[in-house]
Amino acid sequence: MTMQSTVSTIDARWKLDLSTSWDVLGPFPIHAREQQYISPSFPINLSEPIDLNRSWPSSYADGGRVKWTTMHSHTNGDLEVAFPNIRWKSLRSTEGWAALQHHAVLRTTLTVYPPKDPDPQEVPHLLVNLVQGSYITVIPAGSVERARYLPEWHAGNIYNLERSLPRAINLPSPPSLIHPTTYNVIVSGDYEIRLFGDPNIQGTDIPVQRITLTIALETPFITPVLEPSQDVVCDFVDGWAFGNALGVGIRSISHWWTVESISTDNAKGIQLTLQHQSRLAPTQTRIIPILLSQDRTYEEPKIPIRLTLTSKDRTITVSTFLTIRHLSGWSASTYDTIKATYFFGISTPTAFKVIPPIYQSPNFTVPILALHGAGVDIIDMPFWSDSLARNKHSWIIIPTGRTSWGLDWHGPSATDAWSTIDSLFHILAHRGNWNMWKIAKNSRAVIMGHSNGGQGAWYLASRYPDKAIGVIPAAGYIKSQSYVPLTMSRSAHFIDPALRAILEASLTPDDNDLYLSNLVDTPILAIHGGDDENVPVWHTREASGIIQAYSKDADLVLREDPRQGHWYHTILNNVQVDEFLDRVLDSPEGRMSKHFTLTILVPGEAGSLHGWMINSLAVPGRLGRLHISINVTGIRVITSNVHAFSVDTRLNECTSLHIDNSMISFPPIFDDTLYFEDTGAQTWQVGMLLVIIRNEGDHEGQPPCRLQQILASSGPLVFIIPDLKPSRELTIASRIVHDLQLYHRLDAEIFAESEASSILEGPSWHHSNIIFIGSPSSDLASNILGKRKTSFGIKDSRLILDGRALGEMDEAALFLHPHPAHTADKIMLFILSAGHDPYALERAARLFPIRTGVVGTSWLLVGRYAESIGAAGITGAGIWGRDWTFDRASSWLI
Repeated sequence: MTMQSTVSTIDARWKLDLSTSWDVLGPFPIHAREQQYISPSFPINLSEPIDLNRSWPSSYADGGRVKWTTMHSHTNGDLEVAFPNIRWKSLRSTEGWAALQHHAVLRTTLTVYPPKDPDPQEVPHLLVNLVQGSYITVIPAGSVERARYLPEWHAGNIYNLERSLPRAINLPSPPSLIHPTTYNVIVSGDYEIRLFGDPNIQGTDIPVQRITLTIALETPFITPVLEPSQDVVCDFVDGWAFGNALGVGIRSISHWWTVESISTDNAKGIQLTLQHQSRLAPTQTRIIPILLSQDRTYEEPKIPIRLTLTSKDRTITVSTFLTIRHLSGWSASTYDTIKATYFFGISTPTAFKVIPPIYQSPNFTVPILALHGAGVDIIDMPFWSDSLARNKHSWIIIPTGRTSWGLDWHGPSATDAWSTIDSLFHILAHRGNWNMWKIAKNSRAVIMGHSNGGQGAWYLASRYPDKAIGVIPAAGYIKSQSYVPLTMSRSAHFIDPALRAILEASLTPDDNDLYLSNLVDTPILAIHGGDDENVPVWHTREASGIIQAYSKDADLVLREDPRQGHWYHTILNNVQVDEFLDRVLDSPEGRMSKHFTLTILVPGEAGSLHGWMINSLAVPGRLGRLHISINVTGIRVITSNVHAFSVDTRLNECTSLHIDNSMISFPPIFDDTLYFEDTGAQTWQVGMLLVIIRNEGDHEGQPPCRLQQILASSGPLVFIIPDLKPSRELTIASRIVHDLQLYHRLDAEIFAESEASSILEGPSWHHSNIIFIGSPSSDLASNILGKRKTSFGIKDSRLILDGRALGEMDEAALFLHPHPAHTADKIMLFILSAGHDPYALERAARLFPIRTGVVGTSWLLVGRYAESIGAAGITGAGIWGRDWTFDRASSWLI
């Protein structure tokens, strides 16, 4: 490796050189999300010496083998990874975009230089910013040290997300205080169409990964530092805050700190209160949640803030300020796009934007929810809001979806979108002179979006059809597996088809095509450019055709603009869109067909259709459907995989109701909502106060069918580890916490097992999902699992599942579990090394659900072979039964 280098200094006493010469091995076929399962260094075993002369099998290369090559980065850290000797055009001719997906492993060196008189207590750590690379690790350069070292893989900022902070990484071994110390830097580079685009559009057949890596040093100071890029503040309109949530970004460098209190000086008319105390782990960044209230207008340009922090017996005060953008009130002729804030869940400060209507309306008007595309930062980029025409009577609400990518408008991103509507209601209702512009409480919405936002519009409308009075999906894709097929999957060559079927069931909640039956009565204007180079136009054609297969009379118009690409300025700004909005906003009541079908998979992430709602499935993880027919004699319902459902009688005149094999007799008096439960053999019973979700033991609620549900937490996610000393569990928790903040702006706290034992049964964590990381020797894990709420247990410090002892094959387990505080809508996730193996724990940690498209059922066992064959190395997977039971039909064990 030729040693060219860039020099970076943060601490004047320590220096580092990051080589600009890279050894690169690849390309290897992979599908878009396999890098979570396969070792990021695949096919290299980092515990062995790296042989730069060795070749490796790859079906992309002529002759079936690839060798190491040398590539060079620029001094600013930019690196282009390309393989021009691969016949990409030939591969693409048969496999399409899927053939461009590939993995490469990259290696360079990092050298740390000590100062003349080093302080052994001030050894720096690294601040690493990896953009559009999937993983990075820093390992010792010496073969003896490397053989004993277990790499810690840190996720990169693969989406190049906005306002990202560098990741703190400890050096794998202390640097010499006398001589320079060299380390190996290993990066996993993975090409995805959604990240880098179609190379043909750039005038080439060769896909190119564009990765940026910068590394600096940071001395572990005791005092936390402010991170202004993470601050959250709303605009003030005529002196009044457009929201009640503020946030101050703060990062701990090396100690445990707690933000105890807040005060402000010289801010007359403003009151600031901490939503809760916030604890920071070493290297953790949190946005401190501050409740803002006013009793008079505030015209100052800044809000001064003073935070008090404690760490053991040390107390400090940190002073800062939030800069305010002051706006004048809007009118028919003038307006600004307004930045509003609210608390996501119960305590996470979150911004969104709104465009006020031109005119006041005597009645409540329905807002328009406008979902941005992937990579569009609505906070600092005016592009999206400038693309939307101001509406005559309706507010346009522009949510972030947590970040510019978020979770593709699913999960927390969907929650964020709906929450902004309620937040706007409260903002307008709270201020007297804004009341004339207010929207209804629990308002429905028109949902529109472009690209990923178009896909999000399909998603939100089809999962919550009664909330959508109309939909305008533009250039949206149906689902990720259709966008770029999984054709080149490595694991597909090794996996048992039965296991694959169970794993892929965890993607079903995201498959928009399966839920389009819910939109047969929803007005839809589907738009797509005829020559879209990013999302092929067939996606919108197919979605439209599916809806028409359910109802030839569906209120759907497909607008295909010839010779237009993915984005053009008139895609959402044209006469047809304006007329569609006028029609649905003027008549929001909609229609009800005589025959319709409600389809859901996750009851907790779905709403009603014409007042009909599925509350519980007979078999979780499988689609549930209600086929409803209405005629003059009554209503007929045919159910499929439904255990319990309800109907709003205000929307449905239930004079006669026949459900499967049951003719329903109504009570003489009943509430607005009637509940029905299957008592066996599709025989149904009804009652006004019927408990439709079975109460098994002390826990209520149908178990989720996939790991991703752990992100649905109202309060900060709580991580529990054995203790707070430096450990494998602490670094894993810290890495995941960083990812949650980066990818989703989700808040989290880390606690020791000894602390958690006294808190779990109390009310403090009732709003929080909990993640435990450790081993079966844990007393806390043994205590919780000993209650046998699921089929996992611990015996003789060994993890068992359905009577089988685990751990013989370096296994680790990830499984969802009822919340220990018996909170119905909250859950717990265990990440356990079944056999006390840190390698296994590392493998399991990479499967924590950060990105969409990663398979992960409600419980998983992952073995060591996953490092080389991906999901085929899963040794067990399944979906819990309705009462958290082991369901053999939905499970697979090796």
